[in-house]
This record gives sequence, C-alpha cells and structure tokens, in this order.
Amino acid sequence: MFVLKPGSTDLRFPPVELASPEGLLAVGGDLRAERLLEAYRHGIFPWYNPGQPILWWSPDPRAVLFPAKLRVSRSLGKTLRRKKIVVTLDTVFRDVMQQCAEPRNDLPGHGTWITPEMIEAYCVLHERGLAHSVESWRDGKLVGGLYGVALGSAFFGESMFSRVTDASKVAFVQLVRQLAAWGFDFIDCQLPSAHLSSLGAEEIRRPEFLERLEQALQQPGRPGHWHFEADPAILTGSHPPARP
Repeated sequence: MFVLKPGSTDLRFPPVELASPEGLLAVGGDLRAERLLEAYRHGIFPWYNPGQPILWWSPDPRAVLFPAKLRVSRSLGKTLRRKKIVVTLDTVFRDVMQQCAEPRNDLPGHGTWITPEMIEAYCVLHERGLAHSVESWRDGKLVGGLYGVALGSAFFGESMFSRVTDASKVAFVQLVRQLAAWGFDFIDCQLPSAHLSSLGAEEIRRPEFLERLEQALQQPGRPGHWHFEADPAILTGSHPPARP
C-alpha cells in the first residue's frame, strides 16, 4: 500500500493501475488544495470514515454521466414542470456540505464520510472557484443539493442530499443541463448507484475514463463562482430566494 506523507512537497500519487481490485490506491497525506487537485487530475478522490487515515481511490469501472444521456423520468419531469423547487448555484456552499455530512441511512452505522477537515478543504477549493454547490429551495428553505469539483470540462460530483422528494434529483438535472450548455464533457459519479443510474449514469473502464479526463483537462474550464444562465430550459424558478 502506497503511503503519503502529510505536509510533503511531493504531491505525486502512484499509477492508478496499482490500485486494489476495490480501487484503493493510497493512504495518508493531507487535504491541501494542491494535493486534492493533483488527485482529481489523475482520476483519484478521497473517501474515508471518521477516525481513519485519508484513503485515496481510483475505482475500475468508473461511474460517469454524459450530459446528452441524462434521463428524466416522467414523475421527475412533472416535478420540474411544477417549479415548486428553485435551484441556485454557489450561494451556500458550506451549508450544502454540512447537510451532505448529516447521518445517512445508506451508510454503515448511519454515519458520514464528510469530516470537518474535508468540509474546510473543499471550502478552500470553493473560494478558489473550483468547487461548486447546487442548492434546491422550497418556500425559502434549503431542501436538497449537491457539491463537486470542476476542472476543465469535467465535473466531479462528490455528494448530494435531499430533505424532500426529488430535491437532489432536481438539483442534479438542472446542473447537468447547465453543464451541457457550457460544453462540459462528463460528470464523474465515481461509484455506481441506483439513484444515479436512474438519471443516466453508466459505467466505463478506468483507461477510457482517464483518456476522457485527459482530454477534458485540456479545455479552459469555467473557474469562478457559478450562476445559472437565464434560460427557461435550465432554470426551475424565476426568482431564487434571498441568501440566509
């Protein structure tokens, strides 16, 4: 197992082909912005439980969603057309991460893998215009959302939450539509799940993912804080709520 040293100036990761069958590549290190960005540029992401050292993963196969293959079910389409959920970008990034960090029934022990140090690390990326949040609002309350990292024309989805039916799905659909309008190539979903598969996510082998990632990183990307374009095909509501 490859061990990373915290604080080291050497940010290199081992070749992803050395990952375990489950995708575990390295252990240790830190969550400095430079190391996180180095990881994402090579198809690697951190994922670990509180009390564990940092674990770095590069699974094979990889779950991705290509914007043109977004799938919207009939019931989700009805929810979108009702426009009762308003979606915004980059208004309450920290709040979204904290909500994603709440205990979840689908995790062992109902715990969370989003530690306080991880929240602080991704907030640094957000301040640099590289990490982004998508927020779903209903009646002025934050009811769902997701966050991730954008480099070049690739968006790396990290986590999502929902407090009312379809709130996270609405946020995801609107994000994908906006990313498509901006010319993004794919959304990295990391690991497959029924939730994401229902929206059109598929599995590809790691070599193909890395090839697509390399091409995406050659694009200029869209650094900075995001906002939705005024396109009725993208927006779910006409007036986002005031920031709390």
